[in-house]
Amino acid sequence: MMDPLFLKALLLLAGCLTGLVYHLSNPFLEEKRTGYEKPNFVIILADDIGWGDLGANWAETEDTPHLDKLASEGMRLVDFHSAASTCSPSRASLLTGRLGTRNGVTHNFAVTSVGGLPLNETTLAEVLQDAGYLTAVIGKWHLGHNGLYHPNFRGFDYYFGIPYSHDMGCTDTPGYNLPPCPACPWHSASTSSGKDCYTEVALPLFENISIVQQPVNLTSLAAEYAEKATRFIRCARKSERPFFLYLALAHMHVPLVIAQPPSCSSVREVYRASLREMDAFVGRLKEEIDSSQEENTLLWFTGDNGPWAQKCELAGSVGPFIGTWQRQRGGSSAKQTTWEGGHRVPALAYWPGKIPANVTSAALLSTLDIFPTVVSLANAALPPHRRFDGLDVSDVLFGQSHNGHKTLFHPNSGAAGKDGEIKALRLAQYKAFYTTGGAKACDGSIGLEEHHDPPLMFNLERDAQEQEPLDTKSSEYQAVFPAVNRAFADILQDIATDNVSTADYSRNPAATPCCNPQHVVCRCQPCRNPDHSGTTQSTHSQA
Repeated sequence: MMDPLFLKALLLLAGCLTGLVYHLSNPFLEEKRTGYEKPNFVIILADDIGWGDLGANWAETEDTPHLDKLASEGMRLVDFHSAASTCSPSRASLLTGRLGTRNGVTHNFAVTSVGGLPLNETTLAEVLQDAGYLTAVIGKWHLGHNGLYHPNFRGFDYYFGIPYSHDMGCTDTPGYNLPPCPACPWHSASTSSGKDCYTEVALPLFENISIVQQPVNLTSLAAEYAEKATRFIRCARKSERPFFLYLALAHMHVPLVIAQPPSCSSVREVYRASLREMDAFVGRLKEEIDSSQEENTLLWFTGDNGPWAQKCELAGSVGPFIGTWQRQRGGSSAKQTTWEGGHRVPALAYWPGKIPANVTSAALLSTLDIFPTVVSLANAALPPHRRFDGLDVSDVLFGQSHNGHKTLFHPNSGAAGKDGEIKALRLAQYKAFYTTGGAKACDGSIGLEEHHDPPLMFNLERDAQEQEPLDTKSSEYQAVFPAVNRAFADILQDIATDNVSTADYSRNPAATPCCNPQHVVCRCQPCRNPDHSGTTQSTHSQA
């Protein structure tokens, strides 16, 4: 029989949030520690944000006062890395604690993708749900929208957001992009907008399994996210159950759409205005968390990967991690690459009374660590019969340790090499590359794909710019090379003997989320006339 307290919590939450999806199986596991009060978790994931976009990291940035305040009241993690350098693989690793070569997600899912994060992979939300948590994801999912891959079937009681990146569908508010894309057509699909623009289907907005708007109004999307997140936190408090809120923002991915456009029309000012909007969003959420004097919430802010360099002034700042070696040879050293600018991201952890204030940690950490750390703090258990790449870094967050990863592995993420393969690694202060090149820079150049045997190696302690590789004949290179080679061989062997998954990347137009397939670009928005309205319905009925 269901625990009556949990049932009461669900009923209270249902009264606050429209269309809550219940997951009632095994809502409680026996507490391992008597009387342990489970904390709440708020994970905020920014999109395409640069390490240097945070003022606390980079003095040239002046647009993040709320994030800087968060840093001064919590812990700043300066050697923190996304698990991959592009959207879907990075998010899959955050929610599973496993690299893409284990969880099967090695590149991005498409609008017409049939599959998503493999169903035999256990998400963080599923673990917490089984531990008695109320769970919600607000924002971008990008791990499969068709059938059982939808977030409501992956451990989340509530979902409000978009199924993939907001440049993967047209809108009536196309915003700033490079090259610019047109608004959605009203009567017939456009055929002259370029290969990077989606005009055949509009970007949908989901609330649970229903499409509530298509195309999305991007101008008001951030405000809607903030309102839904605030309501979820308040409703969860009333339910007296612990909660997990995963906020996957559209900022700072293009197109940049700002509720209050800047007075100055320069392209760079557009980026700064969007950064300020994101910063204000985080400030609002922190204020809500702080509003309860009995709050017991860990807030963890970070990014999915580095800036998208080919978007020029609509891309963020990598700070000092400019990847000079690559840039001198053409191409990007940011998003999609294994250079520091591609995966070193800003990260802040805040938990009054638990995480010391105004502390900077140089421990080598990753988004992979969020899963095991949160599971441990929730007094839950890791899923069996699989290996994890993340660590429980609770002691680092609590200021009791300075130890992070001894080695960290960086998969190919859409630039050179086969997607998902590990071709770069970090060992202490050393960074080794077996493959480089392949990503487009602002000037249109694409770095030549190069394979390095022995690997290209940099000492990041004195060369954060990755400018001068070590001479392979030097004593320093010779001293570290055996350990690097051994670590590389060990991870490949470990993965080969693990329980790994394979994602279904097949495509079918029937998997396209569309609220009204009879109308061009599936228009279904509130206050539209009947000719441009569709009954809100589940995308699964179309797939």
